[in-house]
Amino acid sequence: MSDPVIDVEAYLRGLQDRLCAALEAADGGASFMEDAWTRPHGGTDLRGGGCTRVLANGAVFEQGGVNFSKVEGSRLPPAATAHRPQLAGAPWTAIGISLVVHPRNPYVPTTHLNVRWFQARPENTAAVWWFGGGFDLTPFYPFDEDVAHWHAVARDLCAPFGAETYAKYKKWCDEYFFLKHRNETRGVGGLFFDDLNEWGFERCFAFQRAVGDGFLDAYLPIVEKRKNMQFGEREREFQLYRRGRYVEFNLVHDRGTLFGLQSGGRTESILMSLPPRVRFEYGYTPKADSPEAQLAEYLKPRDWA
Repeated sequence: MSDPVIDVEAYLRGLQDRLCAALEAADGGASFMEDAWTRPHGGTDLRGGGCTRVLANGAVFEQGGVNFSKVEGSRLPPAATAHRPQLAGAPWTAIGISLVVHPRNPYVPTTHLNVRWFQARPENTAAVWWFGGGFDLTPFYPFDEDVAHWHAVARDLCAPFGAETYAKYKKWCDEYFFLKHRNETRGVGGLFFDDLNEWGFERCFAFQRAVGDGFLDAYLPIVEKRKNMQFGEREREFQLYRRGRYVEFNLVHDRGTLFGLQSGGRTESILMSLPPRVRFEYGYTPKADSPEAQLAEYLKPRDWA
């Protein structure tokens, strides 16, 4: 049997290359800057390293980041053991890809992808591993056909893994990317899965690859359709305001952000998901029946596929 650490790392490094190449081609005006890094850093017990790639000031993407990391530590942090108290204090390995894209045009949605693998090694017992990840879409001016396409790709990639898989992970996405203090979802959802190990390694790994490989099929057609739409200051200001919700979620609720910070991870790479420009406005309410007001109808779970 091959080494799962080697297999997962090789796939994720290749995925990073493919994602960056496709996004550069879609942008047509900018390239990713690469920042390779290694641990230890900052006096923590972390070991390993990664490669953060950032595209900035592109023709289509105002900012995008695709981060690969492989790190190890001696004690799992609270964000990773809340549902697994038996693993508290166990040494661990984490390998993952995280992508966030913030387009310039308000008609092109922001998006996020994450695929990851964890292994914990409790004392005097066998190693415990699991896969996690998913992708979600955060539009500012949604189009039904775009959201339907996004979810159709998600549904189809899940189909070989069981009739219930899409519905299960779509529901989990709606519930996870929910801002309780705002009583709204972060966007229009997609897929979210975690703690996946019940299918055995090969099948679980195949599902992770299906999610990673399916992302570009879901996102790039939307980019191509919307990137040349005309917009003005009104749309831009609304985009910047709604980006504030993205910041709120990532800093208050996101388990990946919490895990990275609690484990003493590399701050620049952890916070690359934040938008380059954002604004906050006290008590903002869009005008009734305006395109901006219509967004609220999309921030509720709905059956799109």
